[in-house]
Amino acid sequence: MRLAATIASVIFLAACDTGTEERDAVASTHTVQRGYVPVPPGTVPRGTSAQVAALAPPGPERTPALLAHGGERFKIFCSPCHGLNGRGDGPVVSRGFAPPPSYHDERLRVLTPEQIVQVITQGKGRMFPYADRVPPADRWAIAHYVKELQERGVGTVSGQESATP
Repeated sequence: MRLAATIASVIFLAACDTGTEERDAVASTHTVQRGYVPVPPGTVPRGTSAQVAALAPPGPERTPALLAHGGERFKIFCSPCHGLNGRGDGPVVSRGFAPPPSYHDERLRVLTPEQIVQVITQGKGRMFPYADRVPPADRWAIAHYVKELQERGVGTVSGQESATP
């Protein structure tokens, strides 16, 4: 009986990690999970086609409900940097962060909702991508809300507010 316990202990201990192996060679499943291994050609990650379809132009129809939802999402995700009126005067600017451009600058006024969705998705300049934080439907709602802000003329390039409804 004692001999069987000794043999079992030896076999058990022989399977233990010595700690001298290369960590990446041992943790190959972690390597795949972290995305270090290239995706084989011709494969499509799960959910990609649905997300591509949700981001395809022209997007949802612009309705009062969509604009209200976009305003809510804008206040949550965009106003900390861009400010409530889109002038680039959000709270983070008062704490030393460089101000983003005003949505009322002419170069941003000419952007289409599709282009705004693309910037939200991929980021631009100092703005990092929001693809992992903002679902595609919300990106469209935010883009239409930004266009609404621009059309109403809330805020101007010089920083003075316009009262145009």
